[in-house]
Amino acid sequence: MAPDQDKRNFALRESDGTESSVFSGSTPRQAALKAARRLDPAPSEDDAQPTELRLREKGTKKVHIYDGWAWREGAPDDKPGWMPDEITKGNVSKQGVEHLDEI
Repeated sequence: MAPDQDKRNFALRESDGTESSVFSGSTPRQAALKAARRLDPAPSEDDAQPTELRLREKGTKKVHIYDGWAWREGAPDDKPGWMPDEITKGNVSKQGVEHLDEI
């Protein structure tokens, strides 16, 4: 696992500019995947509808824009005992980067 100094924080921006949650990761994609898993999951990946995720890197004016989706899937056969039988999985696709004039 990467040391804490390699972690960066990304705030999830709503359409009105408010920042509701913070996700950490060494890359913007890693934080976006965490945010995608919190979306309302579809029954399968084919049924999942992409949702725009806007993540502002804390300490900068950069906003990373992703399309993210989530779905329900059965847990793997070698799952640990604490894991439920059905899990939420997510995926993202980067759409670009936007630079804000002010935060």
